[in-house]
Amino acid sequence: MGRSLRIALLSYRSKPHSGGQGIYVRALSRELTELGHRVEVLSGQPYPELAPGVPLTRVPSLDLYREPDPFRLPRPSEFRDWVDVAEWATMCTAGFPEPLTFSLRAARALLPRSAEFDVVHDNQSLGWGLLRLVRAGVPTVATVHHPVAIDRELELAAARSLRRRLTLNRWYAFTGMQARVARRLDAVTTVSENSRRDIATYMGVQPAGVEVIPVGIDPAEFTPPPPGQPRDADSVLAITSADVALKGLVHLLEALAKLRTERPVRLTVVGTAKPGGPADAALDRLALRDAVRFTGPVPEAELISLLQRAAVVAIPSLYEGFSLPAVESMACGTPLVTTDAGALPEVVGSKAGLRVRAGDVGELTAALQLVLDSPSLGEQLGRAGRRRVLDSYTWRATAERTADWYAETLERKGHAC
Repeated sequence: MGRSLRIALLSYRSKPHSGGQGIYVRALSRELTELGHRVEVLSGQPYPELAPGVPLTRVPSLDLYREPDPFRLPRPSEFRDWVDVAEWATMCTAGFPEPLTFSLRAARALLPRSAEFDVVHDNQSLGWGLLRLVRAGVPTVATVHHPVAIDRELELAAARSLRRRLTLNRWYAFTGMQARVARRLDAVTTVSENSRRDIATYMGVQPAGVEVIPVGIDPAEFTPPPPGQPRDADSVLAITSADVALKGLVHLLEALAKLRTERPVRLTVVGTAKPGGPADAALDRLALRDAVRFTGPVPEAELISLLQRAAVVAIPSLYEGFSLPAVESMACGTPLVTTDAGALPEVVGSKAGLRVRAGDVGELTAALQLVLDSPSLGEQLGRAGRRRVLDSYTWRATAERTADWYAETLERKGHAC
């Protein structure tokens, strides 16, 4: 390894127990620090939970989407400057302001301190503020987990009214900014070959300019169940960061309803059903209220316990740029049933899970039934998944490759390493 690097790691929101961003920030900052680098995390709300020794600089927003009062009305005393006004005005006009406003605040915080850092690493805010750093000569790179324009495309396809489509177009207006900013940064990384292709298609960044660095898990924490601990033979687990069309949760609920005509199968969803949203409505339509439990965000230890008890993990997504839940499941030796969408075939491979066509409820039902009916098949898939994780998906490997990527970027820019 070359010299120790000074890294500013940016994240516009960092849920500590759900959603990939908070997990990515915590794990990458921890592993880079253990490799001898100095990492400072700058984040908006919700703030991450970081490992000891990793400093957090809070970059507060108006926090307009916080639970339990999203789209809240801030008090006049909360407004501090024009960025706050812009954040509020964008929300009031159905836009999503946080990628832009976080980047402006982060740039304002970092520019006076630019000599303290060798590289600024943005975690998919991709806001205009980053270009202030680029223009000032601060080496600035970004992780793009996948183009959010794909979320927009899938949400629009699921929208049933013109009003909903107009609202979605406004909400996702920031994706145009993200594409333009990504093309002007010093370097970009992503988590899969599939995402690299999509970044070229949706954001115009040439594939040769995008480094693929998969994310991972800590295999000493995410482990198979201890000897003698049985799995719950009728338990299906799903992990979702958001109740949106992209995650395919309604398809899974429809498959569950079919399975329950023959067996008392239950579904646990690590996540939240949006009140009045598609999944919430499907629970009533399919009479599944007594068969489905939404846990909300859970600490890592509880997530591991759920993975160790589940008979199978289902990932019914219509798109995934990577899928950390798939890797977490494989690490725990839990068999998978996934779709063929996005990077899932690349991440899971051919031996750790059964693969079905995205959106095909019949195939999803049959694959889940096959795993539930055959514990020996589940064990075989689980063992293959654990081997795959140990070979390819650990946070230490992610951090080592990321540090090498920083060094190569700095050398290309003429910054000594």
